[in-house]
Amino acid sequence: MPITSPVRRDPRAVEHDVLAIVSTLVDELGGRPGGRPVGLGDRLDRDLGVGSLERVELLLRLEQRFGVRLPDAVMADAVSPGDLVTAIRGAGTAPPEAPVAAGPPLGEAAPPPVAARSLVSVLAYHAEATPERAHVLLREEDGRERPITYGALWHRARAVAAGLRDRKVGAGDPVAIMLRTEAAFFPAFFGVLLAGGVPVPVYPPFRRDLIEDYARRQVGILANAGARAIITFPEAVRVAALLRSRVASMRHIVTVADLGETEATAGAAGGPGAPALIQYTSGSTGAPKGVLLSHANLLANIRAIGEAIRVRPDDVAVSWLPLYHDMGLIGSWLGALYFGIPIAILSPLAFLARPARWLHAIHAHRATISAAPNFGFDLCARRIADEEIGDLDLSSWRLAMNGSEPVSPETIERFGRRFRPYGFRPHAMCPVYGLAEASVALTIPAPGAGPRVDTIARETFQQAGRAVPAAGEPAPLQLVSCGPPLPGHQVRVVDREGRPLGERVEGRIEFRGPSVTEGYWRSPAATRAARRDGWMDSGDLGYWADGELFISGRIKDLITKAGRNLYPQEVEDIVGEIPGIRKGCVAAFGVHDPSVGTERLVVVAETRARELAERERLRAAVMDRVVAALGIPADVVVIADPHAVLKTSSGKVRRSATRAAYLEGVMGRPGRRIAVQWARLLAGAIGARLRRAAAWLPALARAAYLGSLLLLTLPPLWLAVVLAPTGPAADRASRRWCRLILGLSGCALRLEGEEHLAATAGPVILAANHASYVDVVVLLAALPLPFRFVAKQELGRAPVVGRVIRKVGHLTVERGQASRSVADAERVTGALLAGRSVLVFPEGTFTRAAGILPFRLGGFKAAVDTGCPVIPVTIRGAREILPAEDWLPRPGPITVAVGPPLRHDADGWPAMVRLRDRVRAEIARRSGEPAVDRSYTP
Repeated sequence: MPITSPVRRDPRAVEHDVLAIVSTLVDELGGRPGGRPVGLGDRLDRDLGVGSLERVELLLRLEQRFGVRLPDAVMADAVSPGDLVTAIRGAGTAPPEAPVAAGPPLGEAAPPPVAARSLVSVLAYHAEATPERAHVLLREEDGRERPITYGALWHRARAVAAGLRDRKVGAGDPVAIMLRTEAAFFPAFFGVLLAGGVPVPVYPPFRRDLIEDYARRQVGILANAGARAIITFPEAVRVAALLRSRVASMRHIVTVADLGETEATAGAAGGPGAPALIQYTSGSTGAPKGVLLSHANLLANIRAIGEAIRVRPDDVAVSWLPLYHDMGLIGSWLGALYFGIPIAILSPLAFLARPARWLHAIHAHRATISAAPNFGFDLCARRIADEEIGDLDLSSWRLAMNGSEPVSPETIERFGRRFRPYGFRPHAMCPVYGLAEASVALTIPAPGAGPRVDTIARETFQQAGRAVPAAGEPAPLQLVSCGPPLPGHQVRVVDREGRPLGERVEGRIEFRGPSVTEGYWRSPAATRAARRDGWMDSGDLGYWADGELFISGRIKDLITKAGRNLYPQEVEDIVGEIPGIRKGCVAAFGVHDPSVGTERLVVVAETRARELAERERLRAAVMDRVVAALGIPADVVVIADPHAVLKTSSGKVRRSATRAAYLEGVMGRPGRRIAVQWARLLAGAIGARLRRAAAWLPALARAAYLGSLLLLTLPPLWLAVVLAPTGPAADRASRRWCRLILGLSGCALRLEGEEHLAATAGPVILAANHASYVDVVVLLAALPLPFRFVAKQELGRAPVVGRVIRKVGHLTVERGQASRSVADAERVTGALLAGRSVLVFPEGTFTRAAGILPFRLGGFKAAVDTGCPVIPVTIRGAREILPAEDWLPRPGPITVAVGPPLRHDADGWPAMVRLRDRVRAEIARRSGEPAVDRSYTP
């Protein structure tokens, strides 16, 4: 229901009551050290120990006291009690939040597009088949749901694509999407794909007091991605500008509104192998890595998930998972898109502010499928009051998928017991396992099978790695099955040498299948480290039992102490249950002790308690609980202030980062004030710009030098061409100039395979890759064989270049015409029949990103029609010297490699295609660049 206009309140009375409510809550949590009163400027988290879960309770108390509806953003934005006062004075009165109302009948859905080869073709299919059908039901700030139809999403995405193309964002360019869960996200994602770019979802800023840490992590991601542009929301433009100053590749900061309303005249659709997404891992065990996923990867995973969970036409999904995370982006939204089922989406902040909203959405829409991490189920079981869910009915929920983090048997039991009276069926709980490297999902139990918990002997498992069923042990281990592999995928458990292990033996989890990434973006070393004989290393440990996979921990997190393998997740769960310790805010890790040749077990546990005696009591309680559960003591127990344990954007404990902070002695260091953080960020941005400007000086000097060379040498070239007879003499003059300009500019030229040029008599077709503005100059300088090249018609009208083209007799075609491939073929055929060799660039264009683009057929048609051989010519090094959209040359070595002549093996269309593919494969092999399947107009 809508919130009314702000109500006038006595400022002093508001301050007094807010401080009283905050003080009461702080007292309930253990109070402040020395009994100091709460002040308006105190930090809620650092000074008062009020974390995200406590904020839920605090905001509810404030709303009840003042009769207001506070925006969900207050959950994240409020840093101090003073911020809460400001929010309350600006809020309006509102009745209790009304439940979500079920929307009108949606009509019949189209069947899944089984022939689709890309995400873009999936959206296009549904937009054509059912343009008015609601695809997303988006919960907005006022609690209302906004329907987004397939047709509206398609049209808006085309407009975004047009705006990006106007800004020279195109094939293969990574584009960061820094948006909240909002209507703009969906057309932004598909607009990037339609423009030929690669979406890079990153989480948006949401804590003003942590802006410096946010900027530091995002700069690393954006720099690694090489993002060309960032799409964000208006309130985050200032943050994005600071990020751009530190990311050399960044050219544009735009909002979806900035990109205009004009549709693109045609939508580009990448093929199955084209990049569709760079998904950055959360970084819970180290620096984030960009997982590169193709359209084929994503569609394979979505289809396999659909087969595994038996998606039905009448299914309805609900999700509050962040769209920058694979489980929310792929598993929820894109999965619903492919199968044509409606999905109700609310923001993570809306869920955290009032967890009951998730369950009310499932009730209202009679949803059948909804997923969450383990903590989401636990939060609902612990924090939702009976009065919030009096009429709740969860009987429609057939698949409650629990994944993205270790699944707790206790949480499964607790959630089932809490919501069984509201129609939830315990066998609907479905623990799953997946990771970004497999797109999203890897193993899923059969629907309705219910969770399977394996109770095993602790000591045998920790010492020998064998999962032996427990027989009446007092403290056994309990692990939850994540089911069998997805259809078409394989999972194995191996030892350190890669040898498969038997039933109930713990080892490394490896996997392969059609949805598995080819590797990490711009990280070949990380890719090589993760791959072995076609299998991908998950980084996780587990074992097989009766055809189902059980996850026991992460390899990097495993703690080896006194010959036993300890799993940090279990230690953290044990310690988190101690009263006074903040649940979910515990980190356990190992620190190598060279004196004994083993690791020391370190446990960091957050508390709100400040008194020394109470902290000592908690330290002793942690020691006792660890010994009782594991039979082995912790070496170091650190009782720390709130936020000492570092976490990822998705709430996972960053054990490696917390361990590093512990070793460096900076753990729990108080954060800087917001103004100080902004000042440091601004100073860093200015410094980055100055360093970049200084780095450009040599490039500007080189450009000035090259410009001087052109001014000095082009007039003599023009005069020589004008005076020379048409044909060979003009050609010799232009070739001498090309060799001169390359030599004086410091580009060493090397020719390989010259003997192949003399291997055939008569005219040939030279097919070369296109990597740079200097390619024609390079080939004229390097190749001794006379040839005519095919140029764009507009070059023929250029003052000096046009004179050379006309005088030598090079060919020109109108590239803007739809029939340009036919024109290419006709002109090339005519030149060959006249006895002249012809050079073609079958890609037709070039991009900044490395890769051999798809080849057009025009030149190969001419080869088949005339019987002339095709000689592959590979240029290496030119892209680094003067890439697309760059006018500051960098001198370096250039190699031109000439391959053996290739002839067609038959006549007709199939022969053209086979010849094209052979030439492209040869050029790709010699170039060292991948053959990429990007969209282009044939």
